[in-house]
Amino acid sequence: MEDKKVADIKQQIESVVQKVTKDEKLMEQFKKEPVKAVESVLGVDLPDDVVNKVVDGVKAKVTVDKLGNLAGTIKNLF
Repeated sequence: MEDKKVADIKQQIESVVQKVTKDEKLMEQFKKEPVKAVESVLGVDLPDDVVNKVVDGVKAKVTVDKLGNLAGTIKNLF
């Protein structure tokens, strides 16, 4: 049962990352009010422990993606 919960959280993170990175207004909302942004994307009010895991996962994924893009840009300079 715990594996399903982890898989569900990972799926929710991916869904939010895809939508937040494609929508500038949603990204701004995520930066200011991450819990509200996540719940609006998912369309549900999640328990605090779950929504906080999703928020942390989205922040981590967005940061890693930005760093990857930055590294690619720097690499192209040389």
